[in-house]
Amino acid sequence: MTRGPRDPPATHPADRIAQLAHNEGKPMSSNRPSPSRNQVRTTALTIALAAAGVVGMAAPQTQAAPAGANTTQADTTQADTTQADTTQAAAHHNGPSTCRGEGVDPTARIRYQSDVVIKAPLSTVFALQTDVERWPTWQPPVLTMKRLDPGPVRKGSRFRWTTPAPATPTTPATTLTITSTVHQLKRDSCIRWSGPAIGEGLRIDEGVHVWTFTKVRGGVRVHTEETWTGDQVEADIPTATEALGQGLEAWLSNLKTTAEAANRHDRQPL
Repeated sequence: MTRGPRDPPATHPADRIAQLAHNEGKPMSSNRPSPSRNQVRTTALTIALAAAGVVGMAAPQTQAAPAGANTTQADTTQADTTQADTTQAAAHHNGPSTCRGEGVDPTARIRYQSDVVIKAPLSTVFALQTDVERWPTWQPPVLTMKRLDPGPVRKGSRFRWTTPAPATPTTPATTLTITSTVHQLKRDSCIRWSGPAIGEGLRIDEGVHVWTFTKVRGGVRVHTEETWTGDQVEADIPTATEALGQGLEAWLSNLKTTAEAANRHDRQPL
């Protein structure tokens, strides 16, 4: 967007969303019911692990419904056709995700992936996802975040953050401390990181998390794929995989909501 002489200076997408919510006098998520404390705690572990590179994959997004259903819908109107094309772009991802030739752990027993199409510029979506210090502003389960090195996020960057983890049948409620290391990054294209998550009575040894960003009709397709390893999570693979799915869906939903709100705000007349 070209700014004229009277236009305000450009701001980060997360800052624009926070300011918009402040001006309206209500929280950003006021267009939908506020999550309960239990709901936040339920998603906290999986979102945290996903971001740390320890959580992995999710069931398909509601925005990324099966292609067949959308194709049938598309036969009715041209508008549905456009929607179906966009949704199908999100639903189909052939082969493993990679960033600069590197992907998730091929031997891991816990793995999943998910897609969503976000109606916002690629630069906005990528900036939100990779500006890790601002995660707490749009991801409620992220309690604290600290960069361990200066400058923009790049290969070799490390960051440490915390999130609450609710009790499960086999692990106690705790606060996880997560240390993530970025191994690959390509601007406006992909990022890959990994790391452990450690709390009292709970440990995820290592996870590998890949995010890719691709321009499609109607916006940007964000694809995420993750694997993780560790005795505790591998003791109940179906439950762990289900939890990962819930966490990643919440993350994608928050990213979509924040980026699209920033995009709408940018398009408002001055």
